[in-house]
Amino acid sequence: MSRLDEFPPGERRIVAAGRKSIGVFRVGDRFYALNNHCPHQGGPLCLGRTAPWVRSTAPGDYRVDGDAALVACPWHGWEYDLATGQSFLGPGEPPVRTYGVSVGAREPGPYVVETYPVHVEDAWVVVDTATRGEDST
Repeated sequence: MSRLDEFPPGERRIVAAGRKSIGVFRVGDRFYALNNHCPHQGGPLCLGRTAPWVRSTAPGDYRVDGDAALVACPWHGWEYDLATGQSFLGPGEPPVRTYGVSVGAREPGPYVVETYPVHVEDAWVVVDTATRGEDST
């Protein structure tokens, strides 16, 4: 998890979620998250280059459309849509898994965790759970 002001537009982060590796991309003010495993041959998808859509209405006529919206696997260049995970190479190729991303402030809860003193005696870690103010002997 990162603070919004520590995650500038155009940046990506690879994060671990249990055994999964997930790429989180910030494109303008939008965030995308997808599995860092290319369905084509298992490459580290989220380390690949990003690019915007290129639109064409006729041969020789093209325009670059907006911010980065595609990621290309660094192994073979297979491209996937950041928003949907859809592949555009290889008919019938499965999409990469995408994940929802939410941006918001964390509110402090009404709960306070109780802490205990910890010290090491020889090769033992000792947690003192005596009530504060009580004699711990």
